[in-house]
Amino acid sequence: MPGPLDGIKVLELTQIIAGPYCGVALADLGADVVKLESPIGDASRKIAQFAPGESKAFHGLNRGKRGLVIDLSTSQGQAVAHRLIPGFDVFLTNVRPGVAERIGMDYDTLSRIRSDIIYFDVTGFGDRGPSAHRAGSDAMVQAYSGLVGGDLKVGPNGAPEAITATAPSDYIAALGGAMGVCAALFHRERTGEGQRISGTLLGAGLALQAPWAGDVPVSDAILIEPLRQMMSEMRESGATYAEMIEARRSRPNQGKAFRIYYSGYPVKDGAIILGALTPQNRDQIRTALNITDDPTDSPDFNAIGPDADAIVARVEEQIRTKLAGATMAEWIARLDAVGAPASPVNWLEDIPDDPQVVAMNLMPEIEHPLTGPERQVGPLVTMSRTETGTSRAAPPLDADTDEILREHGFSNDEIANLRAAGAIGPTGPAADG
Repeated sequence: MPGPLDGIKVLELTQIIAGPYCGVALADLGADVVKLESPIGDASRKIAQFAPGESKAFHGLNRGKRGLVIDLSTSQGQAVAHRLIPGFDVFLTNVRPGVAERIGMDYDTLSRIRSDIIYFDVTGFGDRGPSAHRAGSDAMVQAYSGLVGGDLKVGPNGAPEAITATAPSDYIAALGGAMGVCAALFHRERTGEGQRISGTLLGAGLALQAPWAGDVPVSDAILIEPLRQMMSEMRESGATYAEMIEARRSRPNQGKAFRIYYSGYPVKDGAIILGALTPQNRDQIRTALNITDDPTDSPDFNAIGPDADAIVARVEEQIRTKLAGATMAEWIARLDAVGAPASPVNWLEDIPDDPQVVAMNLMPEIEHPLTGPERQVGPLVTMSRTETGTSRAAPPLDADTDEILREHGFSNDEIANLRAAGAIGPTGPAADG
């Protein structure tokens, strides 16, 4: 059964995460996604590569695609790409501002070739404003958007710590792009119009903080304005980053009581996370842990009162002491028995064989043409009437260049001449992959 985007052709000039994962999302919905790479390939091919031009990162971020190599730094290569554009519905890119114009792959150029093309670009900071010219990466945007400071983490020697186990802004930007492309395809179906869609990592970083990032004067006058004043004074006095974080951590905070039951704790053989979001959830945890003297959900409890921190600390220490006395399995069984939200802290390397992951087929098996069978993270959604997901593995560099060019009217002689001229095909070590 074909996917909902069956028949939609996507040309993707992207690398690393935000752009490539947008392409993965569209491939999972049934689009024919062609990854356009430079002669040296996507930079993620080199991240801990296990063979020339092949890495686990590249495989995970580029499944479901066919591979095409064109040297867009040459006028001949640009002419090849422009000849392909009429055959594609969607173009994706996450190059640095100014690069698309320099290589002839900007929206104005491509929309002159195909007027109804849907063009998605994602940048770090956008196309206007004082930071528009800057390169952008997820770690940078975590810092810029407040994510790093908001997480109150300090590393060795007082340095800030970004979230490094994943790249949250990249993935949110990618999914926003896929959503925008689907909406633009729907609009084009009704009107015949194509359009440009733009996303930013900065906007994605803010979206991740939507419940707290808003400017709400009636509330902020109580909590945010004093904090802003304190931080301004600390900066002026030359306080270190670690001192600023400690000052923020020690302030009265409405969220501290909430965090008691929405946090992690060590147990005998590892750790668990409590995930209570409602008073009912917190009562379930109290029942499982036999905690009877916690007033933090009482109508009389003042979360920013002078005694709040001491009360929170006392209850938190009770929880910590109790949980340290048994294993993950023992605590999860007790918490599950009363319906309380909690999870063991698992290690990623164990997840492919996790019974729930297997039962939901969240990591289906696919066959890579060079490296054989592998399990990769599957589609984010399933649908009752149409298939989602793909059985196609990430393409080796240059895997489908000739096939794609033939589909768009290039003759075998033209392809051979383009290869001889260096306009298509790989160069360097990745060419041997």
